Amino acid sequence: PGSDIQVPLSLQPAEDLFRLDAFERMKNAIFNQTFIPWKFHPRNATFEPDPNDSAPVIDTIVVEEVSSIEGVVGNSKELLEAYSLHISDSAEATIKITHLHGLLHALETISQLFYSHSKDLRRAYTPFAPVAIFDGPSFEHRGLNLDISRNWIPPEDVKRTISAMAACKLNRLHLHAADAQSWPLEIPSLPELADKGAYSSFQTWTAPDLEGVQQYGKMHGIEVYLEIDMPGHTTAIGRAFPELTTAANEEDWSEYAFQPPSGQLRLNSTNVTAFVSTVLGDLLRRTSRFGHLFHFGGDELNLKAYELDPTVKSSSAHVIRPLLQSFVDHEMSIAASRSMTPIVWEEMLLDWNLTLPLSTIVQTWRPTDALAAVLAKGYRALFGSNRHWYLDCGLGFHVDPDPSNPQSPIKPPFLDTCSPYKNWREIYSYNPFDGVEDSLRHLVLGGELHLWSELTDSITLDGMLWPRVAAGAEVMWSGGGKVLDEETTRRLAEMRERLIVQGVRAGMVQMEFCLRNKGSCKL
Repeated sequence: PGSDIQVPLSLQPAEDLFRLDAFERMKNAIFNQTFIPWKFHPRNATFEPDPNDSAPVIDTIVVEEVSSIEGVVGNSKELLEAYSLHISDSAEATIKITHLHGLLHALETISQLFYSHSKDLRRAYTPFAPVAIFDGPSFEHRGLNLDISRNWIPPEDVKRTISAMAACKLNRLHLHAADAQSWPLEIPSLPELADKGAYSSFQTWTAPDLEGVQQYGKMHGIEVYLEIDMPGHTTAIGRAFPELTTAANEEDWSEYAFQPPSGQLRLNSTNVTAFVSTVLGDLLRRTSRFGHLFHFGGDELNLKAYELDPTVKSSSAHVIRPLLQSFVDHEMSIAASRSMTPIVWEEMLLDWNLTLPLSTIVQTWRPTDALAAVLAKGYRALFGSNRHWYLDCGLGFHVDPDPSNPQSPIKPPFLDTCSPYKNWREIYSYNPFDGVEDSLRHLVLGGELHLWSELTDSITLDGMLWPRVAAGAEVMWSGGGKVLDEETTRRLAEMRERLIVQGVRAGMVQMEFCLRNKGSCKL
């Protein structure tokens, strides 16, 4: 490609920075991120064009704004990301889009059609021209849920993750930003939260850090949105404001929480109501300009903890439910005041049967029947079953066995509760529509893969995510239920190599022998 891009006047000048940033990323990927596909050809094979041959050169990419993309169907939001791409024998390149997000994906596709030439790294070639591509997503919400609270994940690591996500045409990054163990997020109106709730003073996300990550996501076509999980998973709040929590740091933590340390927000406290107003008001004021989503959590609430809550003094669901409804109503009113779309975990609807605004998106994480149950109640939903799309599974427990407890569940072979490890083929094979009636599928907005960080930190992050997230990204872009074959493996292996030259320390897809000798590793 050359250095010129022509776009319709209706896309200028307001989006010039966005458009030019995407174009520069495409050029950088082609000319500076050297990818020579040695591994995909037999030893000593000739697979590159003769560098002395003259060949047509793309010097202009024409972008046309159209009302629809031929052959691409979907809802209105999905079609905003659709595009067509034509490259002719004579190197004429044309992109057609309905929205700038389609341009992002088209330019990403162009960069992945080209390879570096081993004899002249200043040159790039494509073996695929002429080519005609008509492309669009199967789901409007294609995301990753990344826990940045249980172990320290700095902003720069998240930016690198965003770049890799954009290469795979994902468009949502859900940051699980606080939990029982740590509150790393700076709240300017409540500075004590991060000062006392983070693991240390240097393991915090400042307000500019968060803004920078959200802006970086926006420039890559990815909405970065926060989850502040309440009223459970909130022990870290008690380090700054102990009067707001109950059952905090109990010695027998397993009675009061799913994992240590125990502690939840009190449910019938005006101080808690004021705290929630302050925290959410601060965050939504700053983050709403980057998107419309905010996740309020709501999972794994422990009833026994409320026996110790002086404002409740009961573990009865009959007593707790109306208090929880009032708590959630308050959250929803704050979301509505900022025109934000609320997301909650499935328990709020399925276990507690709360009344939620119909605008609420319900995120499911348990097996597929949970997704069907949410849809049957008329709510829009996200998929991502822990049986298929939990990336942290198979690493073992983060809890040690207690030698004084003969009944300890922590024993050989020390499997965690969601074992086994979900390899990339398992992730690719997940069909979210299994068990879902055709008449309800329109309520499925998309899904997210999940990386909870009990046993992941900044050092191991890339290998825990990639290439498995790329496999899930293909399910969300192209739809589930596809046949997994050697071509799938080779396609994902090439994506892995492209991520590596981008600076991502991705794990393996396939042994090099199998990639060099196509057809030799089938059974």
